[in-house]
Amino acid sequence: MRKLAIIGSLCLMLMTLGCRGSLKEYEASFINPNFDFSYVKTVAVLPFDNLTQDRNAGDVVRHLVINELLATELVEVVVPGEAVAGMNSLGIKSVSTLSEKQIIALGKALNVQAVMYGAVEKYDIIRERNISEPEVTITIIMAETTTGGIVWSVTKTGGRAGFTARHFGARTDTLSEALLKVVRDSIQTLFEY
Repeated sequence: MRKLAIIGSLCLMLMTLGCRGSLKEYEASFINPNFDFSYVKTVAVLPFDNLTQDRNAGDVVRHLVINELLATELVEVVVPGEAVAGMNSLGIKSVSTLSEKQIIALGKALNVQAVMYGAVEKYDIIRERNISEPEVTITIIMAETTTGGIVWSVTKTGGRAGFTARHFGARTDTLSEALLKVVRDSIQTLFEY
């Protein structure tokens, strides 16, 4: 009986140590309860700020966001080139400096009820101990184009290896798989309310 208690304690200690230092999945989201999302029929997904070393991360996330929105079959999405052309015609250089006036103007220029933009904060493979694992963090924001106000936002982190991958060699997600899960889970928060 005492051996069983010692083995149980050792297993608990190993699980605790194995989880220590690993990044937990993180999510923070906001949705404006006073906004009628059924009003949004067409969305423009603007370029994402890329805060990573991978020069294509912003484009990759943007295309996944567009795909996930279209997969819901609840909204139409403006062709990416049209969204960029609309930004260029209004002299908008970066989404990180968008003002409410610019969002309203984009809405009129593109004939959309909302714009989506955001940032890719992490998009990398990291090596920890004996495994390589993806690490992804994105932020997506939706602003409606009547007032330019933010009606939804989400920041989500994911991709890190779990206990079984760390200790028993189970397969970890690829960077692409981890990113797809983070984007899909992020878009789902828009429809949970």
